[in-house]
Amino acid sequence: MTQQMQSLQLSQSKKNNPPSSPNAAKRLYRNLSEKLKGSHSSFDEAYFRARSDRLSLRKSSMNFQCCEAMLEAVEQQDLDAVQILLYQYTPEELDLNTPNSEGLTALDIAILTNNVPIAKILLKAGAKESPHFVSMESRSLHLSNLVQEAQQRVSDLSAEVMNEGLSTDSSEKEKQLKSWEWRHRLYKRMKSGYEHSRAPEAPTNVCLMVTSSTSLTVTFQEPHSMNSAVVTKYKAEWSYSEDFSPLAGEIITDNLQSMRCTITGLTMGRIYYVRVYAYNMKGWGQPQTSTPPCASPSNWKDYDGREPRHRGQVEALERLLQQVRASRPSYSCRDSFKLQNAGRKQSVSRSLKHLFHSSNKFVKTLKRGLYLAVIFYYKDNMLVTNEDQIPIVEIDDSHASSIMQDFLWFTKLSCMWDDIRWLRQNMSVSVSSSTALQARQKMLSATAQLQNLLGTHNLGRVYYEPIKDRHGNIIIVTIREVETLYSFFNGKWMQISKLQSQRKSLSTPEEPVALDILLITIQDTLSYHRRSQQRLAPGLYLGYLKLCSSVDQIKVLVLQKLPNILCHVKIRDNSNVSREEWEWIQSLSGSESMENMDHSAECPTQLFVELQMAVKALLKQISLPLRQAKLFRLYTQEVLELGHNVSFLLLLPASDDVCTAPGQNNPYTPHSGFLNLPLQMFELVHFCSYKEKFISLYCRLSAVIELDFLSTQQSLREAISDSEVAAAKQRHQQVLDYTQQIDEIWREMRWINEALQYARYRQPPAGLPVAKIVDLSEEPIQKKISSTSSHLDCLPSPPPSPEMETHRRKVLSVKDYPR
Repeated sequence: MTQQMQSLQLSQSKKNNPPSSPNAAKRLYRNLSEKLKGSHSSFDEAYFRARSDRLSLRKSSMNFQCCEAMLEAVEQQDLDAVQILLYQYTPEELDLNTPNSEGLTALDIAILTNNVPIAKILLKAGAKESPHFVSMESRSLHLSNLVQEAQQRVSDLSAEVMNEGLSTDSSEKEKQLKSWEWRHRLYKRMKSGYEHSRAPEAPTNVCLMVTSSTSLTVTFQEPHSMNSAVVTKYKAEWSYSEDFSPLAGEIITDNLQSMRCTITGLTMGRIYYVRVYAYNMKGWGQPQTSTPPCASPSNWKDYDGREPRHRGQVEALERLLQQVRASRPSYSCRDSFKLQNAGRKQSVSRSLKHLFHSSNKFVKTLKRGLYLAVIFYYKDNMLVTNEDQIPIVEIDDSHASSIMQDFLWFTKLSCMWDDIRWLRQNMSVSVSSSTALQARQKMLSATAQLQNLLGTHNLGRVYYEPIKDRHGNIIIVTIREVETLYSFFNGKWMQISKLQSQRKSLSTPEEPVALDILLITIQDTLSYHRRSQQRLAPGLYLGYLKLCSSVDQIKVLVLQKLPNILCHVKIRDNSNVSREEWEWIQSLSGSESMENMDHSAECPTQLFVELQMAVKALLKQISLPLRQAKLFRLYTQEVLELGHNVSFLLLLPASDDVCTAPGQNNPYTPHSGFLNLPLQMFELVHFCSYKEKFISLYCRLSAVIELDFLSTQQSLREAISDSEVAAAKQRHQQVLDYTQQIDEIWREMRWINEALQYARYRQPPAGLPVAKIVDLSEEPIQKKISSTSSHLDCLPSPPPSPEMETHRRKVLSVKDYPR
């Protein structure tokens, strides 16, 4: 300890007096940035160090000064300075867990002075207590020594000041004396805080959840009283017996940002009892048994031993991709013919070519035809051509009346922009080729042209529907949000509002052209793009399956604010449905009557309450009174495990109302804040958010195989000799085999198709009737309920958007994703 005090004295003699006011740490922080910009060392030999040594020295110096600033801020109880330092520097730069010369970390000082706000901020940043204190006795002895040595130092300096009188060194000694008096008071306060503190009370709200077939998760909150000492860690214990003898295991966590412990490696079906302790500098407090006191690890699939839906599809697609590559020696995904990204150096000849020849390739005015437009945006700015137009190129001047199949194929290209040139070069299109093959070739040509004009491969994601007008124009739109305002070939950045205000429309308000429609609705288009890439927080949700159909499409009802998932409300944070919970749902759906049924005795109580609240909240979200939901059911075939720890139960309308036909009265469709999204586009944006690798592989393979299918058909028609016919048949059969494989994989992943077929069963009606969960007669006749009801506050979901959906024209029919 004497050595520590000597080190402290030496460090104090090398700098000004310790701060004696709350603003001292702030002043040190203000000067810190300038200090860190200084030279590496004042010694001449530092100049001759290797570059790595100089950088290491600079980093060490920076860490030391940051650490000093943090310790002073905590000692001065300056919350603002602590927050500034944590915002400006990383915990590593601050040396947050390195003890100072007194053997104390910043967290030790905050805890011992009982500064709860600073201690909690430090804990969230990952601060820890000093490793030197292996026991309570060692901490107490250490604090006593600090107080004694500081007191001795004050006595010595007081005597020196008295003896020296008014000499030159007197003022310096007085400064040191004031510094040590302040530090003596600090150590006494820390020692007193330690002596008056006690071990914490038991944690509160200790809840046990079944999170998988081999794991349990226990959540908890702070004790009601921490007994004058901040809780720094928690311990979860588990056992096979109620008296916790013997223990089966324990977990200690000091991560207070997440007040939970997940116990893994458990045995499926075995009962475990769990309890939790809180810890502060006086030791462990009393345990709190969880609610419920025990649980058995399980998953709903354990009920009938079924395999997961999502198993092996990605690996199967990767194997199929290798087979396709082997059958096409020239196929090289992502490695072939890559353009340089925007902002990189281009060749002089190419730059000149773009400067003088390519600026006139963009379309300025639409004539009857099919076009491709790209929207690159950054915040409120959008990329436009040098003529202040949205970048547009022509695909075809004489397109077919229905382009739906071609459009759906084009959406898959958004997963393989890098392969456009390769696809074009491997297509043999002639005048006699099929209309579909020629249409795909034109789409690839227009895409390559747009990539060359802009100097980038990545054109973003495809908007969910083409923009059409009454003049016969159709625009396919791709959207991409860029990271910064870097430059593109033949383009510049302009504020979206300015572009909208200065564009002179060439059409009438009654019959606007597609380009005007795109510009008018640009904010809605960008909002859709942003929202379609957002994911739900982990948890279990109740979704509403509602579709409508037309001659050539089927559309899914979604929220405008989250179009990549069904309309929904959150049931709970735990995404796992246990075997016991699923068994109750199955038994309830199989019972014929609910008369005299004791719900609480028959089911997991918490799930029953959660489902009641979720059903009511979801019906309010779609503006449907309870009394009109008599024929609604829960989907009981499976729990939809979508990915990223998001699971869904489904609420189904009556069998005849699941998918509304054209002209059919639809009492269940809300009008505001919702969107009818084409099924194939819904599946695309859904899987892009929740099964990214799968959909990327699927789209790339499907697009290539579909082109091969059209090409081999063409080859069969053009084959003349026996050898040509045999070769064409062999190649065509190979493509058919690939098509069959990818279709089987796709069907395994398409949960919505299976749910739709199940929901439309009429005899016998399938599912768990809502009337067995919710008393449909308890709700009085009400006016339309706002989406901001208290139920939705408890069960958060994206509220309906205020915008009306006024131009949704057609509605759908069941059709698989095109092969």
